[in-house]
Amino acid sequence: MSAPFAAELLGWKTLDSGALAPNSADSSSTPSKALAAKILDYLDVAPGIILPETPSSPGPQLEEKTRQHLSATLPAARPSRSWHVDRKKVIADFSQYSHLRKLQRAVDKNPVLSADLGFDYLISPDVTVAASVSGSTDTELFLHAVVSCKWTIRSDRVQNIRHEFLQMIRHRRGRLPHLVAVTAEPMPSRIAAIARGTGEVDAVYHIAFDALRDAVKTVGSMQQKNALAEIIDQGRLRSYADLADTLATW
Repeated sequence: MSAPFAAELLGWKTLDSGALAPNSADSSSTPSKALAAKILDYLDVAPGIILPETPSSPGPQLEEKTRQHLSATLPAARPSRSWHVDRKKVIADFSQYSHLRKLQRAVDKNPVLSADLGFDYLISPDVTVAASVSGSTDTELFLHAVVSCKWTIRSDRVQNIRHEFLQMIRHRRGRLPHLVAVTAEPMPSRIAAIARGTGEVDAVYHIAFDALRDAVKTVGSMQQKNALAEIIDQGRLRSYADLADTLATW
């Protein structure tokens, strides 16, 4: 299955050369373009036509569509909780990380601390999912999950996700939020770069999961087929369609 907004975001783009390419593809990679084009075929996106509704910068739209979808689906999936889904909300606003505000005040007053500690702990994730139990008198929201939205996967984006999540692992006081990534990346080998690892990321969710499997089966190399089979079999890559239920039951 695919995310309900997958076909709204996935489409075609114009390259500097004037040629068209799928907007999730690495324009310098022939295998990436082949896989991404096959994904568009599976989603019945018109070939070689730039639709006016296809965003020119799909990254921010992926964040907003994810926020909107989780805001709408989580209350129905688990109505006993009060859900709060936001974009770019500072983690110090949540109970496990509220102590970071005291640290920030100390850093502001002390230049030496500022130089030593920096500001890497002042994280504003792409999408935050907070939860509170209905009827609770606790005024602080509990950070239930963090969703890092990366339209495509490149080495710098992998490091960005890992850095943010490692900071959240180190600085928490209380239970760790569910740390996940959402992507439209068409190359399983690149998804594996973040799906594999030492536990910074709990799972990666693909917005066109079934289309990706079909594309890899049809036009993917053996390397791509093996990488996809590995990360699916290990539960590291999942369908976006499972995300809301996973968060509701976790």
